[in-house]
Amino acid sequence: MAKVTLFYTDGCHLCEEALSLALSCINDDDIQHQDILESEALINEFQTSIPVMKNITTGKLLYWPFTQQQIQELVQ
Repeated sequence: MAKVTLFYTDGCHLCEEALSLALSCINDDDIQHQDILESEALINEFQTSIPVMKNITTGKLLYWPFTQQQIQELVQ
């Protein structure tokens, strides 16, 4: 079961960087990928702040820029 959601959109180089950083410390199976362009509500919420990671259990958000340590703290 996924632990975090990564809010992104295709072609976003920061999103690609965030995913690469996340994969260096957590398994891809623990990441739910959510393209914000699939939802008007997500566009309104995250369009100027992607990439964003969200702990699925706690709802805590982590806004870019973030570090490996911050990702690890998010999933704990």
